[in-house]
Amino acid sequence: MFDRRAQALLRPALNAAARGLVRAGISADALTWLGFAIGIAAALAIAWQAFVMGLILLLVSRLLDGLDGSVARLTQPTDAGGFLDIALDFLFYASIPLGFAVADPTNNALPAAVLLASFIGTGSSFLAFAALAEKRGLTDTALPGKSFYFLGGLTEATETIAVFAAMCIWPEYFSVLAYGFAALCAITTAMRVWWGYRRLM
Repeated sequence: MFDRRAQALLRPALNAAARGLVRAGISADALTWLGFAIGIAAALAIAWQAFVMGLILLLVSRLLDGLDGSVARLTQPTDAGGFLDIALDFLFYASIPLGFAVADPTNNALPAAVLLASFIGTGSSFLAFAALAEKRGLTDTALPGKSFYFLGGLTEATETIAVFAAMCIWPEYFSVLAYGFAALCAITTAMRVWWGYRRLM
């Protein structure tokens, strides 16, 4: 819901940092891998109940996730890089609820499972439409320059990171946050299925 606004706000700073990274010879794919590795480290920190460290690593990981796209657009975006970025992003998003489940299985396992199930809905509806949009030659005018057609919704990357951060700050409320966000993900999935079906008719 807020991705477009967040990207517009952060784009000048990301582009400035990306120009420095390009001059240093750092590739977009290298940033993608580094961001993913740090994201997995965040999940491990959360699993060990080091929630503040998990939060810091999580935010650094997502900063690198923003930078890889900026670097790619300043150099030469590739289909391989776009595929790598989205595939590792989905693995990262799954790892954080799993980390909370490991941290406190008694209280967190079920809400984490519900949240992960809701991610299947948002992820599958997003990727299925993106594949068919490419087949139809549809372009996303709202977020140009992306490797995929980005369907909007209530729960995009900005909202997901905000909820993950809240979970790290208030881990005792993980179940409430997980169930609440899963409900929003279900609404997003329904919106995407309805909109995508009608768009492709």
